[in-house]
Amino acid sequence: MEVAAGPGGAVYDVVVVGGAGVDTTVYVPGLPLPYADTYTVPPAVDRIGNTGSGVVLGCHALGLRTILIDLVGDDPQGALVRGHLTARGIEFAFGTVPEGTRRSVLLVAPDGRRTSLFDPRHVPGRRLPRDLYLPAVRRARHVHLSITDFSRHLFPDLHALGVPTSTDLHDWDGENPYHRDFARHADIVFLSAARLTDPPATMRDILAGGRATQVICTAGASGAYLLTRTTPLVHRPAAVPKSPVVDTNGAGDAFASAYLYAHLHGLPAERALHLATLAGAHACTTPGTHENPVDERTLLAQE
Repeated sequence: MEVAAGPGGAVYDVVVVGGAGVDTTVYVPGLPLPYADTYTVPPAVDRIGNTGSGVVLGCHALGLRTILIDLVGDDPQGALVRGHLTARGIEFAFGTVPEGTRRSVLLVAPDGRRTSLFDPRHVPGRRLPRDLYLPAVRRARHVHLSITDFSRHLFPDLHALGVPTSTDLHDWDGENPYHRDFARHADIVFLSAARLTDPPATMRDILAGGRATQVICTAGASGAYLLTRTTPLVHRPAAVPKSPVVDTNGAGDAFASAYLYAHLHGLPAERALHLATLAGAHACTTPGTHENPVDERTLLAQE
């Protein structure tokens, strides 16, 4: 599939804001991990990680024109992020901050399940400079906002420019006020059912309480749900992975990337949901968080 350039020449199909970081993956004998003073484990691995990295890499692999915009540290983790993106031809507009680059420690069990220990390097009041993000978002077809705190402050500019947006609330419980700005102000909202007692009710609340036109809720092995302003709730069973599950890290970001790919190609929402479940399943079959995002040919061949 091809996407035509906009009237101003070169455009970005997806601008991703926030969410760059490094994952340190530790393979453990099982989860939850019983207390012990010491475990001997296979070599721990540092890889590019966190949600913004995953979405920009996933969209790029599917042929979309992308850029990641974020704040990182002048540290080895920031260098890892920059090097990984540069090696893959992905633009990265960044500012350097003294608190350093976000990190996660991922405990991964033999069955692929994971527990994430997230270090957000949060500094209250931190803002993303407008001169860092405005040049890109003015030429964007779509902006995906990670739930990094500073990202919420971009919504007024994006709405004024008329740029469609999306976000991923991840394991929101439906109540935590931190997520509410994102739930109310994005046009497409992704979230996980992991901490929801009634996922369809939360999806309806998001539609009723904000500007979203589509809400997509992932439910792991139970599949995913789609609700729009014009169609009733749709449930899609989880796709069966083509290879054994080795690591579930990055499945949600792969899911969101494929959904945005389909949406930006004008495909119906239900087909977008189908492609997203295929991409999520693919991510579970490769080690690491974002090491091998599915490409367009492979994704479409699985339909």
